This record gives sequence, structure tokens and C-alpha cells, in this order.
Amino acid sequence: MTDYAYRLLNVFTLDGNRLSGNPLCVFEDGRGLDGATMQALARQFNLSETTFIFPSEKASAAVRIFTPNYEMPFAGHPTLGTAHVVRAVRGAGDAVTLEMKAGVIPVTAHGDHWTLEANAPRYREVDATPYQLAEMLGLRADEVLDGARWVNTGSEQLVIPLRSPDVVCRCRPVAMLLEHYARVDTTRYRAYVFVEMGGVDVRARFFFQATTTMMEDPATGSACANLGGWFLARNTALPLSRVIRQGDEIGRPSRLLLRVDADRRIFVSGQVIELGRGVVSL
Repeated sequence: MTDYAYRLLNVFTLDGNRLSGNPLCVFEDGRGLDGATMQALARQFNLSETTFIFPSEKASAAVRIFTPNYEMPFAGHPTLGTAHVVRAVRGAGDAVTLEMKAGVIPVTAHGDHWTLEANAPRYREVDATPYQLAEMLGLRADEVLDGARWVNTGSEQLVIPLRSPDVVCRCRPVAMLLEHYARVDTTRYRAYVFVEMGGVDVRARFFFQATTTMMEDPATGSACANLGGWFLARNTALPLSRVIRQGDEIGRPSRLLLRVDADRRIFVSGQVIELGRGVVSL
């Protein structure tokens, strides 16, 4: 048997709360594991994502990201958390590059606060009316604002502006309609809802389908990056900064920092905390 070391982390934590943010498992060295075994390990840990670190000729490390059900080309909190582990186990310093299926992602740190630079956004139009989106979210038609669009800065998601924080809190997605209107492909359905609360604060939630279950993510870095792309599509004045509040409704309060600079580059930041370590023998 071979031992595979892993670390458990929380990403986008809130004010030093070690049990806030989005959980992540990172395997320090994935060499010797095939895709099916990595998928099985992700299902074993049953976190939103599990990552595996490999050598890379293009970057500080190569990374593969798995949910319990499929592999992803890019995801925000796995990028920040894996960079944290790469720095620790490979002595990579505070400037790390990670080779993913979505490309090479640069990540930098100030202490345990990590920042990724996302890919330039790509867009497609939404094939649904505000009324249909409201029905999908269990809301009234006037509670969904105009401007919903698909955005992809590495992982495509449907970004939907809502009228108020109360509306965000009251969202109750209908699984069948999410599958119809928020379909990325045959197995993935994703909707990111948000409201600007004045100043720099944003309230957001992210819903997705996992097998037959409707799930909610406590902190979604890829969606935060896509929100930056949404602001760019709306010609929002630059530079801009936002603080995204997510996860309160499911008991995992999280804080994500979004910045879009004057050159239209999108950055997502958050705090990373390591909780523990272990070994899996296979």
C-alpha cells in the first residue's frame, strides 16, 4: 500500500473563525493516483471539492479539482487553499502559479490571505425571462432584476441580480426548473444570486445540483470572479472593490473580496486556515 498525505482547510473564513468558510481537502502529492481513484477519494471525503497536487513544467504545481461527482477545470476556494498547501510543502513562497485545466492561475499571499487572478470573462445570453428565473428561484417576478447572464472566468455560472437582501434570503430554488434554466451541461446546473447592499457590500448565494440533491455552497470563489465579469459587462466604473457575504443561510458564514482593476483584471481574495492533516493508505 501507498500512503497519501492530505490537509483539511477552510477557505474564505470570517474574522479568524476556524469553522467558517468553505471546507477543502488537499492531497499533497497525487502521483500514482488515476482519475477514477481521485474521483472516489473526493466522494469519500464528500466536501464540495478535493484537490490533488502534481509536478508541473509550466507552473509551481499542477492541480486537479474534483467534486464528489465530477472534475472541474477551475474553482476559487480550491485554488486559494491549494496554493496555501503548495507554499507549505514545496517552499514556493508567497507567489504561486497553479496549472489547471482552465489554464495557469497566478496566486499571491499576504500572510494567510490569498488572492487569485481569474481569466478574462466570456459570456452567453440567458435563454429565460426574469419571470422564468423568478419561478426557478421560488420568487415573485418583480424580485428578479434585469441583467442576468452566463459568465465564465474559468467555470461557467448563471449570474442573477435580485432586488433586496431579503429576496436573496428567501430564495428556494425548484430543482426541475434549475435543471432547465441553469443548465451548464448534462450533469451540472448552477445559479448565483446576489444583491448590492450599498457601499461595497454584496449578499450572495450559490445553488447547484449534486446527483439528485439541491445543494448550496458556503463560499464560491469562481462565482465571485464571475460577478466581476458581470460588473464588466455592465460597464461599471473601474476600479471597483466588493465584499461578498455568503454562507450565512447554511451556517457557514464566509467573506470573499472581489477587486476589478482599471485594466479590467479580476481578483478574488480570502483568508485560508488549515485545520488538520492525515494520511490515506491505498
